[in-house]
Amino acid sequence: LNREGRSRLLESFQRVDGHFRTLFLKLFGGGRAHLTLIESDDPLEAGLEIMASPPGKRLQSLGLLSGGEQALTATALLFAVFLTNPAPICVLDEVDAPLDDANVDRFCAMLRHLTDTTGTRFLVVTHHRMTMARMDRLFGVTMAERGVSSLVSVDLCQAEDLVEAESPAAVLA
Repeated sequence: LNREGRSRLLESFQRVDGHFRTLFLKLFGGGRAHLTLIESDDPLEAGLEIMASPPGKRLQSLGLLSGGEQALTATALLFAVFLTNPAPICVLDEVDAPLDDANVDRFCAMLRHLTDTTGTRFLVVTHHRMTMARMDRLFGVTMAERGVSSLVSVDLCQAEDLVEAESPAAVLA
């Protein structure tokens, strides 16, 4: 039983590590990263170390990266695990909060790529305007009067089509 467990764990670990390396490269626009089993020769008892080298930096463990780099690296790992067995839906709660605008753009591009390649629908909870602007549909909760919440929904693709249809260039054409 342990032999089978070790074999499956190592196989899954290698798949996750492969996805992690690829996703890290895409999210950072360069650099390199890998996962390492540590503290035991037995994979069932080993720990995990995340090693990363964003562009222009030396290879180091996750804890030595900046907050934004840690968040983006953790996102690459999260998506790497997800890609080993994609689900039809994935909920992400404010994972973009520590990211600057450039990294939010990369994060959103990665979501689009994963949606296109896996067919997964991502439900993203965010307060970041740039993330909201890159989504297909927005849902918001507002409180028009005390104690009464209302749900607001906007299909951004449909809204863009309406704006284009009403633009002066469209009227002149």
